[in-house]
Amino acid sequence: MRTTTAALALALATATPAIAQECGGDFAAWKAVIAQEAQAAGVGQRGMAALQNARADQRVLQRDRAQGVFTQTFAEFAGRMISSYRLEQGAALLRRHGDLFAKAERDYGVPGPVIAAFWALETDFGAVQGDFNTLNALVTLAHDCRRPELFRPQVVPMLTLIDTGTLPADTQGAWAGEIGQTQMLPSDILRLGVAGDGDGVVDMRRSVPDVILTTGRKIQARGWRAGEPWMQEVQLPENLPWEQTGRSNKLPVSQWAAWGVTKRDGSPLDQNAPEAGLALPMGHKGPAFLVYPNFDIYLEWNQSFTYTLTAANLATRLAGAPRFEARTPEQGLTGDAMKLLQQKLQDRGHDVGGIDGILGVMTREAVRTEQQRLGLVVDGWPTPALLSNL
Repeated sequence: MRTTTAALALALATATPAIAQECGGDFAAWKAVIAQEAQAAGVGQRGMAALQNARADQRVLQRDRAQGVFTQTFAEFAGRMISSYRLEQGAALLRRHGDLFAKAERDYGVPGPVIAAFWALETDFGAVQGDFNTLNALVTLAHDCRRPELFRPQVVPMLTLIDTGTLPADTQGAWAGEIGQTQMLPSDILRLGVAGDGDGVVDMRRSVPDVILTTGRKIQARGWRAGEPWMQEVQLPENLPWEQTGRSNKLPVSQWAAWGVTKRDGSPLDQNAPEAGLALPMGHKGPAFLVYPNFDIYLEWNQSFTYTLTAANLATRLAGAPRFEARTPEQGLTGDAMKLLQQKLQDRGHDVGGIDGILGVMTREAVRTEQQRLGLVVDGWPTPALLSNL
């Protein structure tokens, strides 16, 4: 049964405070609150009609709670995601659309390989854009009380895009509400969209010029620093002061060089490069990367450290770097062992972002703190030895 605009208004007027809340509660009453916000933002009849027809999608909630892909190690995830197809197709597209990528770098300071890497990982260059109704996905996640602060701000922008005719009401995309070939959220399309093909409409689903230029502008808006590197694979000495490592601990490159860090081929580091942190995704015996301020922009795109390191590494591959050296990392923790570690860390007062078995940024920082307390090598890589010590 479809809800009319009048019924939405009536539900809003009669809703109790417990129901007309930020998330949860009666879905129709919650939509009435959204309707008021949309009308205040200037959304017209077409957008309001789309909201009336929006419904909750339980498949979206199932996907939101089952992101098992991020339980993989960096080597496993990157090995699967940085495929020969993506490398070959990415190189071909960089050549084919060289003028567009050059324009993106001139206008926004973002190199073509960085844009192409996101294009590859998000949708295989537009081939797999998702089959979830975008508006339904957004209202579902905004109504759900797990992460409403991420999704509620996207509902009115989506209604605005529908109302202006930029997107049809039945637009399909990813389960989390991202749209188009580089999976952008509605607010970013509305604020940063570039009609690169000159037709005046931002089409992130079908227009390659729009995709390339809008993606470049989005990355710039996150704080990208033109002309600077983002990541570089390095070789490490055995006696490095490991407590100084970590993505967020940016130090002068001259300091890393003084401690014996070199480029992968053993040659000296570029002393003119900006400050960098040392990322050790699989511990001090695994692959190692200097990560510069531009790498932090990747975390603005996606909060998964494994995903962002993979995206940054794919960009370096598309720019000509060789495959990273896997080395021989220590045994890590997976599944129930990782959850047990997170529980122990949480019991000690650390915020690990939830007991989910995923080695995320917050769990890594907690691991580093406990490694330092216990006199272990401080590299953010949880091992059976650490779990035993806890």
